[in-house]
Amino acid sequence: MKSVLVVCIGNICRSPMGEAIIASELPHLEVSSAGIGALVGKPADPVARELMAERGLDIESHRARQLTSLMCQRADLILAMDEEQRLHINHRHPFTRGKLFRLGDIARIDIPDPYRLGRAAFEQALQLIDAGATAWAERIRKLS
Repeated sequence: MKSVLVVCIGNICRSPMGEAIIASELPHLEVSSAGIGALVGKPADPVARELMAERGLDIESHRARQLTSLMCQRADLILAMDEEQRLHINHRHPFTRGKLFRLGDIARIDIPDPYRLGRAAFEQALQLIDAGATAWAERIRKLS
């Protein structure tokens, strides 16, 4: 495995945080993120940036990107935040079958969108993202 793509809706809250955590857990991999309805060019949400900075992870340079077919083709593993997103990606890019999962699949959970819901919602989402990223990192390490 060489690359992981983390996906949410706008690519400014959940997926940039997931990208940063997975990249810190698996520095030998290429980790990126995108959104199915990306706010293209926008920086990560200020609360997401603050929470990542508190962990020593810098997402200040992040800019939202729209998910493309080429991104999906290049990724060895694609991690969506919820089942609805997973189904959307699978429908638009059927070739992702077998490499497309939810970030919370191991715990069988969706990660709710904290956008515009305040710091507590971001902290809750981050806790779930962290658990999912850690579980996937452990699984990926076993494959290496």
